[in-house]
Amino acid sequence: MVQLTPHILHRFGPGAFVVGLVTLLLSGCGGSDVLNALASERGVAVQRDISYGPEDRQAYDLYRPTNVQPKGLVIFYYGGSWDSGSRGMYEFLGTSLAKRGYVTAIPDYRLYPEVTFPAFVEDGALAFRAIRARVGDTVPTFVMGHSAGAHIAGMIALAPRYLNAQDLSPCGSIAGFIGLAGPYDFEISERYGPTFPAQTRNFSQVLPFAKEGRHPPTLLLHGTADTTVEPRDSQLLAQALRANGNMVELKLMEGTGHIGIVAAFSGALRFTAPTLPLVTDFMDRIAADPPGCR
Repeated sequence: MVQLTPHILHRFGPGAFVVGLVTLLLSGCGGSDVLNALASERGVAVQRDISYGPEDRQAYDLYRPTNVQPKGLVIFYYGGSWDSGSRGMYEFLGTSLAKRGYVTAIPDYRLYPEVTFPAFVEDGALAFRAIRARVGDTVPTFVMGHSAGAHIAGMIALAPRYLNAQDLSPCGSIAGFIGLAGPYDFEISERYGPTFPAQTRNFSQVLPFAKEGRHPPTLLLHGTADTTVEPRDSQLLAQALRANGNMVELKLMEGTGHIGIVAAFSGALRFTAPTLPLVTDFMDRIAADPPGCR
């Protein structure tokens, strides 16, 4: 079990442009706006502010490819320590995946202190049902998350209770789970204690669910320079899934930090880490011949 730290020390590739852009991303001074401004929507149709529930944050944006037949659907849950973030920050990711043939949905979900665990996971499952109903179930559906969003996506994929509550099941509706720098077995520190009330902590971690039963194919990516969530979390999850005979791929990305792993979806930073090709290669293989749960 690792300690999540609020201090982020990341290492990216060389060059003043990269350093400056990453500084913006980390400081919250509009770095995602820069990446979004650099992302062309050519070949992509965008629908914004689609509600999946009655609350203000229960809404999502949808990115559809217009020049190719969709290969699948990706639902991306962003990170932010379960207390920050918004779907509009990740337009660059939605357009990048849509241009590669994947309808991409990015939902908001309620955050602490408005809610505590497991409400944000329940929002994620509610969004999953609504998005899949809108797009249709004729193409494979993937769930992907970064950081706290990987925790949410992992819970949806590996803990059946959340989709069961939506009259769905992970093995019946998820083609694959993709986790980017996710906390799957973390210490509930003083900072995160209020987010995860004591009475919920025996079912708040992803790792124990991975040790039971069959699960969708999984891709876990983690940067070796990540000091926010240690790579050991992804290694432990991969080990647990393999022990039950589940299909799992683990890629440790040399020199990549916690933010860099998701920022590399942007065309401006794509040379800093191979996140996009690793993700699309995995989805292409699964979509072409879905193996299901093993």
